Amino acid sequence: MSRKNGGRPRPEVRLAYLATLYPGLSHSFVQREVHALRARGLDIHTFALHDSNPDHVLTEADRDADESTFTVLPPRWGPFLGAHLRALVTGPRAYLQTLSFALRRPPGGFHGRWWQLFYFLEAVPIWRECARRGLTHIHAHFTNPSGDVAQLVARLGAERQGPDSWSWSFSAHGTDIFNDGPGSLAAKVETASLVICISDFGRSQVMRLAPEDQWDKVRVARCGLNGEWFADDVTGRDNGAGGAPRPDGGELRLLSVGRLEREKGHSVLLEALAGLGQRGVPVHLDLVGDGTRLEALQRQARELGIEDRVTFAGAVGQDRIRDHYRRADAFCLPSLGEGIPVVLMEALATGLPAIASNTMGIPELIEDGATGLLVPAGRPDELATAIERLAADPALRRRLGETGRRKVIEEFNLDHGVDQLRDAFEDLLAPEAAEAAEARG
Repeated sequence: MSRKNGGRPRPEVRLAYLATLYPGLSHSFVQREVHALRARGLDIHTFALHDSNPDHVLTEADRDADESTFTVLPPRWGPFLGAHLRALVTGPRAYLQTLSFALRRPPGGFHGRWWQLFYFLEAVPIWRECARRGLTHIHAHFTNPSGDVAQLVARLGAERQGPDSWSWSFSAHGTDIFNDGPGSLAAKVETASLVICISDFGRSQVMRLAPEDQWDKVRVARCGLNGEWFADDVTGRDNGAGGAPRPDGGELRLLSVGRLEREKGHSVLLEALAGLGQRGVPVHLDLVGDGTRLEALQRQARELGIEDRVTFAGAVGQDRIRDHYRRADAFCLPSLGEGIPVVLMEALATGLPAIASNTMGIPELIEDGATGLLVPAGRPDELATAIERLAADPALRRRLGETGRRKVIEEFNLDHGVDQLRDAFEDLLAPEAAEAAEARG
């Protein structure tokens, strides 16, 4: 529960936020979270392992975030080597002990140690910049690789200044929980001071790996949307569920938004689209996003003979994404694994009826037949049947669009999750002041 303090000043909380990429198109929710925490008085300093590609810096807010974020790669060799030299000369024991700690982290073997060496090399410049700014807590988004690097940043700081002087925490989302490996994730939970999961499913999987005495540090704080997504004009669209109905037998405009990576299941969606063509169901797919699978998906569409029914829209910024939602009749997320995807929240908030895979945290947002349609992951035949069902039933599209939007408004408001995050960081980083504020409230 969020605390109230009767308008009195809240305790000052300062920390570093680390992501693989910041800003990042597919991780716009991190940017929203940072802005919301800053609005609540937290002093958040953003760090990233990689510079943002220009394709990810599309709005004024993106440009501001890009300019104010400390990045490691590609390395600026002078500051990069200078950070390592300073760390080694001023604290050789701490430097070597942290390196040894990194090389002992699971998974073992040559490959695991090689990656841990890279994480150590990336961690030292971040530690140096955090120390320069007086930051002694670092929070990572995703368990890997930012979680690995954040763990080493805090370890180096603690080796230099004492065991309780630095701390770290991380947010676990969806497939990153499984990609990290059970031994590696369990070891991170043990050294972290706080673990944030965005779904109850995610928390259960972390608890499955971590010893019972670590469970109390694992909390749930869902991602969500800010108020601009709940305005009345958000649902206006050219056709489909929220606007004028399509002509009977007209083409269904289907939208999917997400990184073009294997786990997002877009190849399954293309197979479903081909099956719908064989059934005589006219559907056009707008696929928004970019990634390593773009050329493979374009080739698959040609081989299936559906290239004229698929538009690859590429990367789209937050300032233009709502135009795509408004033009669509329905939304589809065919992922093979997810936490609770923010793009699915966005689609529901605009009143779009949605079809999604019945996997991981998605059923916490989509209740089959009530707030959307769920299908087994990886089943193009089941997915095609669900799309055909929506295409044939405007009333169902309208009902699912209305109930889905209501679900997001009531349960996935960004304010609630950010209040939980703020309270968690205050409990961790300013416990005495937080307890005093709670007692006064």
